[in-house]
Amino acid sequence: MKIVVTDRNRNKHTLDALDGWRVMEIIRDYGMRDAALGLKAECGGALSCATCHVYVGAKWQEKLPPATDEEQDMLDAAFEVEDNSRLSCQILMNDDLDGLEITLAPGSEP
Repeated sequence: MKIVVTDRNRNKHTLDALDGWRVMEIIRDYGMRDAALGLKAECGGALSCATCHVYVGAKWQEKLPPATDEEQDMLDAAFEVEDNSRLSCQILMNDDLDGLEITLAPGSEP
């Protein structure tokens, strides 16, 4: 499985993804080796911050479950929220998301 991440400099990175892993975990782990993929992810996936904010590619939005009320509340604290904004800690990888395209949002920098 793969995800395609566009960094803040608009460069694309294809990352290996594991079934059941949070997109936030995948990006964070790659970010330890490549600063362009740095992701703050302060709360580690506990849904208590918005520092893993990403934009989901248009063709992928319908494949994701809708954001919960809790996720929507956290997105209120994020910078530059758009209709395609999600918290990457709330996106769990599965076969249906192979090739998922996301863009790192402002305010998620480490």
